Order: sequence, then structure tokens, then C-alpha cells
Amino acid sequence: MKSRALLSLLVFAMVLATSAAAQVIYENGPINGNTDAWTINFGFVVSDSFTISNGPTAVGGLSFGVWLNPGDILESVEVSLTSEQFGGTIFFDGQVPLTQTGCVLNQYGFNICTETGSFTGTVFNNGMYWLNLQNAMDTESNPVFWDENSGIGCHSPGCPSEAGENFESIPSESFSLLGTSSSSTSVPEPSSLLLFASGVIGLGAAVRRRLM
Repeated sequence: MKSRALLSLLVFAMVLATSAAAQVIYENGPINGNTDAWTINFGFVVSDSFTISNGPTAVGGLSFGVWLNPGDILESVEVSLTSEQFGGTIFFDGQVPLTQTGCVLNQYGFNICTETGSFTGTVFNNGMYWLNLQNAMDTESNPVFWDENSGIGCHSPGCPSEAGENFESIPSESFSLLGTSSSSTSVPEPSSLLLFASGVIGLGAAVRRRLM
């Protein structure tokens, strides 16, 4: 009983610490902003894998890159964390308010922005899980696209992520998950993770799922 009580207190303390001292606990590399992007509203769901490797870890926030029409603001997105791609055990599922920063116009006429949000912390043991984004809500009711980076430049164990949209396999997207881990790591802060990759990649590529 004592060991169970101590474990419960530890888990509770980790969840509380997520909002107070969030760290990057998994990242799939920086925003690309020039190659491609995938719709996360109008019925489309994009799912990317993430790996927990430092013992019990409370996940309670995320940052990710989006493509938006100029002047558009992404207000929230439905975030779910699951045991399998697009499903399985649901550890968290909720509409998460977002803060939009660092928007830069790319050569296709889209604003490439960083979106950051926090939610109720959920503790994960070591293993591979899935981040699913859908039902993005923006001010202009336009399509919202999650930036594709194929995991180039990622540093976390288990990266690059596997990914899919509506059960179709696709290259993975730019994102980092925030939380608190049982062991400290030297991963970069979110602000440095979500910078543009050096150079212009795939200048001739078109955005998939761009027109409904």
C-alpha cells in the first residue's frame, strides 16, 4: 500500500509539474515550410508517432508548424494521444486552445506559423504512441495544414515519426511534445526546434489536400 501511495503521489506531482516546468520530451525536427503540408480540418486526421524513452513522462503540451492563408489565425485543434495510429487506447482527447507565433510567408503564399498549446497532463511509460490532430478551428474557416518535414533534423529517440492521414501513409510532420520526464535530457527548447530548416527544400512541390 505504501509503495502504491508513493507512486500515485509521484505521478500526480509529475502531472502538476507539466504546466509549471515543461520540457521538450519528444521532437520530430524543425518546421520545413517549403515542401508540403497536410489538412487537419474538414474531416481529415493526421497521426504521427512519438516515442517515450526516459521512464514515466507526463505529456501536457505541444508545438507544431502549420500553413495558413495570410491573416488567418488558428484558434484551437483537437488533440488526441493514443496507443495506435488513429485509435486504440485513448489517453487524452480534447480541443486545445493555441497560441500562434512566428508567422513567415513562404513562396506559395501561405503563412508558416508555430502553434503552441497545453492540456491536462497524461503520464506515459516507455514505448511508442500516436499524436493525432484534427478539427482545427481557424478564424476564417479555411483549410489548415500541418507542415511536413519528414523528421529531417530530429534528435529524439524513435524519430523520425511514422505518419498517416486518414489511414494513408505519408511523410511525418514538424512537432514537439512538451512535459516532464523522470530523467533530464538535453533536447533543445521549443523555440529552437520550430525554426525553418536551412535551405529551400522542394521548391517545385505542391501542397497536398490544399483544395477541398
